[in-house]
Amino acid sequence: MQSHADAVRTFHELHKRGDPVILFNIWDPGSAKAVEGAGAKAIATGSWPVAAAHGFPDGEQIPLDLAMDNLSRIVKAVDLPVSADLEGGYGTAPETVAETVSRATAAGAAGFNFEDQIVGGSGLYDIADQTPRIAAARAAADRSGAPVFLNSRTDLFLKAKPEAHDQAMLDEAVERSKAYEQAGANGFFAPGLAEDSLIGRLCEQSPLPVNIIALPHVPNAQTLASLGVARISYGPVPYRRMTQWLEDEARQALTSV
Repeated sequence: MQSHADAVRTFHELHKRGDPVILFNIWDPGSAKAVEGAGAKAIATGSWPVAAAHGFPDGEQIPLDLAMDNLSRIVKAVDLPVSADLEGGYGTAPETVAETVSRATAAGAAGFNFEDQIVGGSGLYDIADQTPRIAAARAAADRSGAPVFLNSRTDLFLKAKPEAHDQAMLDEAVERSKAYEQAGANGFFAPGLAEDSLIGRLCEQSPLPVNIIALPHVPNAQTLASLGVARISYGPVPYRRMTQWLEDEARQALTSV
C-alpha cells in the first residue's frame, strides 16, 4: 500500500496537458476495485453517484459522516490515489470548508473537487467570496503533510445551455481559473463545456490544468487530448449506465417465466 505522500505525488504527476488522466468515477469500495482492476491510474468519487448509491439526492444531502466513512473505505480498498468530490465543502464559511477538507485528507484523499456554485442556493459565489474558501481549503489540505490536489470547479457552463456558451463566458472562466490558482488550486474543472474551440482556448489561457467531463455531447478523449485537456472525468455517467444495466437484467430475469 502506497503512503499518502506517494499517492499525492503520483496524482499530481498524472495531470499532463495533452495526455489526460482518465477518471471513471466510482461510488463505493466495490466499484473502486472494479475500476482499479480495469487498469485505472487513479480513482475518483462523484458526488451524485455516491449520494444515489446511499439513497440520497445530490447537493450535500448525504450526511458528511457517511460520506467520509465511504471515502475511507474506498481509500483502503485500492492501491491507487483517490480523489474525493467534496461539492461546496458542506458549508459557506471558509472555516467550515477547511474542516471538511481536513476530514477528507485524514480519510486518505490524495485530491478533491471543490466547486463554486452555491449548494442549496442559486448561482455561483463571486470570485471575491470563493477565493478565501479555496485558500482555506488549500491551508487545510497542506496540514495533512502533503500538497493534496485541489481541483477547483466552476459551474459557469453547467448553469447555461450549451448554445449560450460564448467568448464572454470563457473570459469569466479564465478569470476564475487565474484567481483560483492564486488562491492555491492545482486544477480547473469546467463541467458542461463541450465546444472544441472554447475548450482549446480554455486550455491555452488557464494557468491550471483543465478537467473536462465526458458527457455524450462532448468531444472524444483523443480530441480532448489534442486540445490540451489534462483530466477527463465521467461524473454520474458510470453509475447511470450501471443501474440501467441492472434494471434491464432484472427485468429480463423477472419476466423469464
